[in-house]
Amino acid sequence: MEHSTATVYFAKPGPSNTARVLEIAGARARELGIRRVVVATTRGETAVAATRVFPGDSLVAVTHVFGGRAPNDQELTAENRQKLEEAGVRIVTAAHAFGGAGRAVRKKLGAVQVDEIIAHTLRLWGEGTKVAVEITLMAADAGLVRTDEEVIAIGGTNQGADTALVLQPANTHSLFDLRVREILCQPR
Repeated sequence: MEHSTATVYFAKPGPSNTARVLEIAGARARELGIRRVVVATTRGETAVAATRVFPGDSLVAVTHVFGGRAPNDQELTAENRQKLEEAGVRIVTAAHAFGGAGRAVRKKLGAVQVDEIIAHTLRLWGEGTKVAVEITLMAADAGLVRTDEEVIAIGGTNQGADTALVLQPANTHSLFDLRVREILCQPR
């Protein structure tokens, strides 16, 4: 499919790009007729902001796993979870596709695992690119996006959003079937 959309490059990574990322992703989703948008969110602010651009039932918010920062702790705030649920957003809370059991092995034995190598390779394009690919795998594993329909995935560096990709999803066990179709925006 030929199109005239150019990739937007931000001067710096980070949350200052969130509103523009959502605007770019929203416009492209409408152009392509994409029905699912996957968004990374830690405390929930980015996903809540996405509900202002996308219908809630089209959004899949992917959060950090419980216990990621402290035992039994969930970083997604109760207030933001309630806002997302009321908007009809589907929420995935699961181990990172590129850092679950492999991270435990590295921490215990000091051995770098394949999933970490994949994560570091994707970071060559930026943290947001790694995040966008990873959350799409997680959403597909949870059955909340189809592997035969393109999605837009929105990731970022630390907080907020600074990257949006059009992806053909895959399940984690079929990682190499995932395709990056378009880079809509990312930091330089």
